[in-house]
Amino acid sequence: MSQGKDFVMKEGSSPNENSCKSSKLPDVDFSTFMISLYSSALVQLGEIPDPVTGSRTKDLCIAKQTIDMISMLEKKTSGNLDPEEEKLMTSLLHELRMTYVKVKC
Repeated sequence: MSQGKDFVMKEGSSPNENSCKSSKLPDVDFSTFMISLYSSALVQLGEIPDPVTGSRTKDLCIAKQTIDMISMLEKKTSGNLDPEEEKLMTSLLHELRMTYVKVKC
């Protein structure tokens, strides 16, 4: 598998391929990836309902792991992000850390 190339499935390789084509999914970029992790952490913190079940549940261990992953990405991408991406990551991390402390107490 060569690095640096986008992953593309061949037509007919997935039974859900047509549903993906009809969905209005945002382009995949660093910001949407960070927002996806942020949203997952909010679900894990019980701040927003799970989009699949509609229920709110807390799993602080998993939430902490997600926050730690974002923190790791912040360190590993230092100096490689544009100012908007850097500001977004800093802001999301701060908000998640404050929410984690609030929910944990």
